[in-house]
Amino acid sequence: MFGDINRVTLMGNVTKDPDLRYTPSGTAVISFSLATNRRYKKGEEWTDEVAYHNLVVWNQAEQLAQRIKKGTRIYVEGRVQTKSWDDKEGKKQYKTEIISERVILISRFEGDNQQGSNNSNSSVSETSEPLNDSIDPNDLPF
Repeated sequence: MFGDINRVTLMGNVTKDPDLRYTPSGTAVISFSLATNRRYKKGEEWTDEVAYHNLVVWNQAEQLAQRIKKGTRIYVEGRVQTKSWDDKEGKKQYKTEIISERVILISRFEGDNQQGSNNSNSSVSETSEPLNDSIDPNDLPF
């Protein structure tokens, strides 16, 4: 009757360099954290609240591992997945991750990670080939 939706859209800054790993079959996968900020007014003062998200990227993982570094600003689309396991004491543990289906680099790491250069904008999608389109952060609706 009605379908379910599991969709996430985030834009933020990478908090640490990606961890590139390989499955036993040789498939590359990277994982890293992304920080997003929310600003709201509390009384008369503005307050910033940071949220951290665990990301997992399978598509083009090796290429992205070379282009994403701590501080890189990215746009991500994907789905939420929560894993659970029992720790050594038998207590249930949980980890929620964003399984990325699309990553767009808003600014990529270029040595000192300077932003604003026309060459610093590039995009990578879930397809097997990188897109050649440039994204201007001023064109984003948020």
